[in-house]
Amino acid sequence: MTFVQLIDCKTSRFDEMNRLMDKWVEQTKGKRTATHDIIGKDRSDASHFIEIVEFPSYEEAMQNSNLPETDKIFREMVALCDEMPTFTDLDVVREDQLNAATVRTLFERMAGKGEVELDDIVSDDYRDHDPAKEEVDIGRDGFRRDLQMWRDAFDFSFRIDDQITEGDRVCSRWTWQGTQKAEFMGVPSSGDTVTMTGVTIYRVDGDGRVCEGWWEYDRAGLMEQLGVLGD
Repeated sequence: MTFVQLIDCKTSRFDEMNRLMDKWVEQTKGKRTATHDIIGKDRSDASHFIEIVEFPSYEEAMQNSNLPETDKIFREMVALCDEMPTFTDLDVVREDQLNAATVRTLFERMAGKGEVELDDIVSDDYRDHDPAKEEVDIGRDGFRRDLQMWRDAFDFSFRIDDQITEGDRVCSRWTWQGTQKAEFMGVPSSGDTVTMTGVTIYRVDGDGRVCEGWWEYDRAGLMEQLGVLGD
């Protein structure tokens, strides 16, 4: 179970504490078990800081605490605080990656049957970076047109093989599988089932809608399976 520790402290010497944290990161390379660290400053009190440290489990957090480097840095950190910091230990019982969930929903809808509902999930001013197209500012309507071209030619599905989220961007490594049912880019319908792999980075705006996408995919491999590219 993921474990999170909150460290609540007050200090007027944050720059020194920041350098101290850099020192700890450097000294514990290859040893630490912490996977994520965030420090926030109280908007109403410039001396009030909260650090959030994430670990894969409580047991691994304890391993981290027992490192000699952690103990030494902790004592130096306390010396920089205006008062003794407090610690809150939390077992994570729910974690929602909201942007990742939005992107997964979009992939599911793209591969679904019938009319695709995009208004709530793709922004009106959507921008698309596709190596096969020159136009970028395609908007939601352009997204729908491009998608319809694929849906007209194939019955297909997406499998999300990997997904990484950072800030407002979600990177998905996927496998696409489709059965050709109609002409596609001048290629007559074959009825064959073909596959394609790729990576898409989507940016999600403050309203929770996908507003920009960057695509890299094996189009040449797809065309070869369709019999367009010979040996």
